[in-house]
Amino acid sequence: MNYSHLALAAGATLAYFAYGFAVFFLAPSLINESRKYPGVYRSKEEINKVMPIGMIATLVAILVAAVIFAMMNHGGLGVAEGARFGALMSVFVVCGFILHNYVNLNIGLKLAREQVVVYFVQ
Repeated sequence: MNYSHLALAAGATLAYFAYGFAVFFLAPSLINESRKYPGVYRSKEEINKVMPIGMIATLVAILVAAVIFAMMNHGGLGVAEGARFGALMSVFVVCGFILHNYVNLNIGLKLAREQVVVYFVQ
């Protein structure tokens, strides 16, 4: 396992939150769409109360992804391998999180589609 890769990937946490802030700040349609489902999503005040849990969980998830990436056998260029891994992780998140939530939560298809785009890139 390459620990410098782990450290670099851990720094991705900042990029993850910066991208999320930019998306929600510059294009608030996702937040506005989720407000149509107050029985499903927490209010801003409630989210602020549990935000530290979400931030820690995100850091742990990124570290786990970094460990998985560091354990892979890299046969190609580092950037290409990272992009391939990122695309695979994006598909995993879309299928295991967003589409799963669309089935289990009472949300509309428009919100699910918007989440697919935002979280795939993130």
